[in-house]
Amino acid sequence: MPLSEEQVDQARRFVASVREQVALAVIGQGRVIDEALVALIAAGHVLIEGLPGLGKTLLVRALARTFDGGFGRIQFTPDLMPADVVGHAIYDPATGQFSTRKGPVFTNLLLADEINRAPAKTQAALLEVMQEAQVTIDGTSHALPAPFMVLATQNPIEQEGTYPLPEAQLDRFLLKLRIGYPSHADEVAMIGAVTRGRAGDQLAVDQVRALVKPQAVQTLQQMAAQVVTDVAVVDYAVRIVRQTRDTPGLAAGAGSRGGLALVRAARAWALAAGRGHVTPDDIKAVALPALRHRVRVAPEQEIEGRDADSLLSDLLGQVPAPRQ
Repeated sequence: MPLSEEQVDQARRFVASVREQVALAVIGQGRVIDEALVALIAAGHVLIEGLPGLGKTLLVRALARTFDGGFGRIQFTPDLMPADVVGHAIYDPATGQFSTRKGPVFTNLLLADEINRAPAKTQAALLEVMQEAQVTIDGTSHALPAPFMVLATQNPIEQEGTYPLPEAQLDRFLLKLRIGYPSHADEVAMIGAVTRGRAGDQLAVDQVRALVKPQAVQTLQQMAAQVVTDVAVVDYAVRIVRQTRDTPGLAAGAGSRGGLALVRAARAWALAAGRGHVTPDDIKAVALPALRHRVRVAPEQEIEGRDADSLLSDLLGQVPAPRQ
């Protein structure tokens, strides 16, 4: 059933109020904030990539402050074990019984900080969590609280002591966000905010107010699922994904989950913009974060300084969009 104009406007105003609160702490990263909110509305997970000190963890902390639900954080390290993430069974000698100690994944928003610093077996512990929103401990499945969202961070250039994320896990992230350097004006504002009456060097998130209940997030996610997506728009998303498989500069294209990500993210983008239907421009707006981690750039293109974003941008210009 299509959403009413009143429902769409309520959703738009609600998302705008959350965006304003996050922006109180995260200065000059409006696009990244929008994309993080899109992932939340679309019930997806995000991978946030950026150099140290650009606000990756701050973004997650600020978003968590607006959310009146559970928040957990895992600092990924080379010695982190799967049981440290999902939990494990404990034997009690006094009773002769096993009990389950749940890990930090049993929350609503989970910050996986520097996720690529843990070995593959620990990263793999998140696969079931991210795909099925459940954890299996000692043969018993435990459902995670709803809504559930993983927000992972990683440094794109530091390779010492890191383990590249496997393709299967990358594909579980709905969006991959990139945080770049702020503008001159934003950097001046940020430094002024940090040094004003403070001895440390961290932006505080104390001024961010909690606006969102877990039930409200679930309602918003259900509303996004009802945003009308015309078959021509779905066809456009599929043609974009299929073109990634035939582009010479890409050694590997996106799988079918790429098309699903485009449509899911575009519905959330449209709802946040105050529309009850998806347009081709919505597909274009989310194409880079939805596909950049699902394609692999050919070595000769990397030598020439091309990256996934530049190749995908060229591709978007080649795939004709349907008339609105």
